[in-house]
This record gives sequence, structure tokens and C-alpha cells, in this order.
Amino acid sequence: MLSLNLTPIFKARGIERPYSFLVKAGLTSHVAHAILSSETRSFRLDHIELLCRALICEPSDLVLYTPDKNHPLPQEHPLNNLKQPESVKDLGATLANMPFKQLKEIAKQISEGQ
Repeated sequence: MLSLNLTPIFKARGIERPYSFLVKAGLTSHVAHAILSSETRSFRLDHIELLCRALICEPSDLVLYTPDKNHPLPQEHPLNNLKQPESVKDLGATLANMPFKQLKEIAKQISEGQ
């Protein structure tokens, strides 16, 4: 099953009020509410582009694939690329528990890479 996976992106970007962020980014209040409450059954391309611009991400970052036990896929199926790896489930907690020296090294690597 495919679903929207915006919460980890909001957390990583430090967005504390996702609804306000989405509305300020250009989504209508109705669409923002539908996206955040997982009520949306369709996802327009212009909404995908808007979210990717605002969140500085790729379309594949917005979607999460959860395997269906009744419809297993081969390991090499492309949808498996959309599974959320265990290592990024809570990026904030990972960073919060990381030694400061390690955080400084990561920050240095990031600034050198830009």
C-alpha cells in the first residue's frame, strides 16, 4: 500500500506546524487538511511539485510503500525502494542521541559538500 510520508520530512526540516506550512506554501486549507489527515485518495502533480519545492525533496521522498501480506512482491521490485529504512524512522532522535563531536563532524562534512 502506498501512503504519504510527510511527518519525517517535517521533523527533519523543523516544521512544527505542518498545516500552516502547507497553506503558506500554496495549498488550499482543504487540500492541506486532507493530506495531513491521510484522507486524500488522489495526489495531483502540481501538489507533488509544490511539496517538493517547499520541502526540498524528491517525489519519492513523499511516498511510503508498506508491503501487503496478501500481495507479496519480489525483492527486486521497484516499489521496494519506497520502503522506509529502519535507520531513518526517527532522524531527530538519532541526532539528539548522537555525541556532539560526531554532530560537529557531520556538520563539517555537509558544509564541505555544498
